[in-house]
Amino acid sequence: MKQEKRWHRWHGGRIEGKGQRIDELLELLWTMKEDSKDDLKGFLKSSEDKDVKRLLEEMEEDGLVSVEGERIKFKPKGEKKAEAIIRRHRLAERLFADLFEFEIKQAHADACAFEHILSPEVTDSVCTFLGHPPICPDGRPIPRGECCKKFKTEIKPLVQPLTNIQPGKDGRIVFITPRYHARLDKLGSLGIVPGSIVRVHQRKPSYVLKIDETEIALDEEIAKEIYVREV
Repeated sequence: MKQEKRWHRWHGGRIEGKGQRIDELLELLWTMKEDSKDDLKGFLKSSEDKDVKRLLEEMEEDGLVSVEGERIKFKPKGEKKAEAIIRRHRLAERLFADLFEFEIKQAHADACAFEHILSPEVTDSVCTFLGHPPICPDGRPIPRGECCKKFKTEIKPLVQPLTNIQPGKDGRIVFITPRYHARLDKLGSLGIVPGSIVRVHQRKPSYVLKIDETEIALDEEIAKEIYVREV
């Protein structure tokens, strides 16, 4: 999503409350940082908010950001806060896209409201339920949480490694996390891409998948890198 559109996406372009507007500014700054952009002029232009300069001053006073010449940067407190906002937002996008099968545009819009109300505990539960997804529907990284490090299993994940699927079951590929980029290209050439539905035919001595009328054998190491939603 273009940065200039991110600011006007909740309640038809009207964001209520100073705290929520500051959250949106932190989120915008995070995405600009991901795109290697930290220029002050670009930040002010992208926000499209007439009160942004005043809010930016308050953010500096609160120790969230610092302005150094024409550059705007996170302070540790602000970076931590922005990371949490981004994590909630992108997990919410995955929830709406993967569970409710919303269109990406609608998932974006609803995630904007969700990101302000999810508690840390609920956020981790959503992440666990989704199988600790590494990327949002747009392909941007989702910051890791403590639950990702501990690999909680109290809740059955909605999205899980292909190796967890029993023979005879079908799964829709949600994302792939290959160790090597060339491996992703190879899988793509075989039709193993996000959105494809595969059936697990067997798991030993190797994983045999069926896509349409084609059977493909994979090593367990590769199968572990393919995440699916059982259908």
